[in-house]
This record gives sequence, structure tokens and C-alpha cells, in this order.
Amino acid sequence: MPAAALKQKPYEPVEKRPLPAGRPREWYVTHNRRLKAMRLAIALLDSGVYLPNQARNETIRGAAETIGVHAPSDTTCHMVRALMRYSR
Repeated sequence: MPAAALKQKPYEPVEKRPLPAGRPREWYVTHNRRLKAMRLAIALLDSGVYLPNQARNETIRGAAETIGVHAPSDTTCHMVRALMRYSR
């Protein structure tokens, strides 16, 4: 498979499942933030950004636009860098 074919679509949405009911609102917010951070970290790694110091907020927000999700907050950007740091 040519490398160009891999670069065209770095992200495929997964089938969504309902979240468990009865948890506090903050749990859902944190859960969704973690999922978004993981998606963004994967998109950055696919695009060639391998180090946390290469992933500035603008770079992460550009990746969000590329994969079609809303621009992340500063907190989510920080979480993306943390995921990249601890995966090494």
C-alpha cells in the first residue's frame, strides 16, 4: 500500500455506544475529554508529530480540524501532550 494512501485519512470514526447512566456530570465530561485527547494524539502521531514539545496548541487544533472534531480547549491540548509523553 503506498504511503500516500495512509496519509489521506488518518482517522476513522468508531461506532458510538451509549454511556452508562447514573454517573455524575463531571464523569461524562472527563470521559469525553479523554476520548477526544486520544483521537487527537493518534492523528498527530499519524501526521508525523511524535514528541510532546512539537504539539503546540495550534498544531493540535489543526489536527482537530483535519479529523473533523471541534477545536479542543487548552485543558484537552495539555492532555494530548501528556498522552504523548507517557506513551513513550
